[in-house]
Amino acid sequence: MKRLLVKNIGRIVGIQPEGRLRICGAEMDRLETLDNAWLLAEGERIAAFGCMESLDGVTPDEVVDAEGGMLFPSFCDSHTHLVYAGSREQEFLDKIHGLSYEEIARRGGGILNSADRLHETSEEKLYRQAMERVREIIAMGTGCVEIKSGYGLSTEDELKMLRVIRRIRETAPLEVRATFLGAHAVARAYRGRQAEYVDLVCREMIPAVAREGLADFVDVFCDEGFFTVEETRRILDVGRRYGLRAKIHADELAASGGVEVGVACGALSVDHLERAGEAQIEALRGSETMPTLLPGAAFFLGMSYPPAREMIRAGLPVALASDYNPGSSPSGNMRMVVALASIRMKMTPAEALHAATLNGACAMELSADFGSITSGKVANFFITKPMPSVEFFSYAYQTPVIRRVFLQGRPIITLPDPMA
Repeated sequence: MKRLLVKNIGRIVGIQPEGRLRICGAEMDRLETLDNAWLLAEGERIAAFGCMESLDGVTPDEVVDAEGGMLFPSFCDSHTHLVYAGSREQEFLDKIHGLSYEEIARRGGGILNSADRLHETSEEKLYRQAMERVREIIAMGTGCVEIKSGYGLSTEDELKMLRVIRRIRETAPLEVRATFLGAHAVARAYRGRQAEYVDLVCREMIPAVAREGLADFVDVFCDEGFFTVEETRRILDVGRRYGLRAKIHADELAASGGVEVGVACGALSVDHLERAGEAQIEALRGSETMPTLLPGAAFFLGMSYPPAREMIRAGLPVALASDYNPGSSPSGNMRMVVALASIRMKMTPAEALHAATLNGACAMELSADFGSITSGKVANFFITKPMPSVEFFSYAYQTPVIRRVFLQGRPIITLPDPMA
């Protein structure tokens, strides 16, 4: 088993004890670090770490000198749609000209536009396009990612998307989780017949997905103009019978009841929450459901931001994710997400880092193995250039500080120094 030693680390960031699966409330602002450190990976796992003074006796096969840079756990991005065909910059212009997200959708754009393009695109081409995005997010520090279907909207095309996600899972070095999102919108062929489309999702799509073992989770866009609480509950119940745990798009456009039905159905996470308020926060208290906030979407669409401070004050955990997709958040840059969380939602850098790492992993049921620097966890981390503080990472969010990326204990990417 190969032993990799990283030495001369200026600071290890995001240390957690074994067994901690998520961080809630005020604890999110307590960031455990270790200065002047080393870290040893054996195979794909973290074996040990400590101060440089305690390095004697470690015998590695490979040594990496961090040269005083900081070592962070890789980001865990628990909400993306990064398998899609082409792009939607025309809708970007529509938004500039004053059309809302809902108006674009009513005109046949948005999700339906992506569904049309995906139908015409081969599985191989979808895979190649998606892998470009996967390589991009790895270089920006992401080591775990959830990817949704939802641009198929037919049984054949939803399965095509999920097979692409499976291929990414088999070939990419980062950890991947797959979500079936057939209830992302009502397909064009079912316009005016939403109940029939929900029947298709429940009676045909979910069983077909389960037969091939293509998904870990089931998701529904439970919001104004999309799927109702009753339809959502039905889809999630069917998904549960086929072994798919719930995740929900909720309260992005209105207080839709999505949070409440998500908690009632034992959802792993409820995501977006731009319109969430006191009632939704109260519904989340005492539940195992992770509120997952997507500030990149609020930024790109010019919407209000989710009430992160109120959630944390209420003792809730909070996760952050990118929502990487072609229409409302065309970026998988989790460092930018962390910065937006501080700039626009007033989360401290420590809170935002925990939300983008351990709590993001928890929102994918991965926090036993990912999301922190913990002995025994998978050695997914990145090394930065020397920085004056941890806060600098969020503050100077466009300064290229990530130098090297390691996944499963192996060096994946070394980025050139633009000043060299």
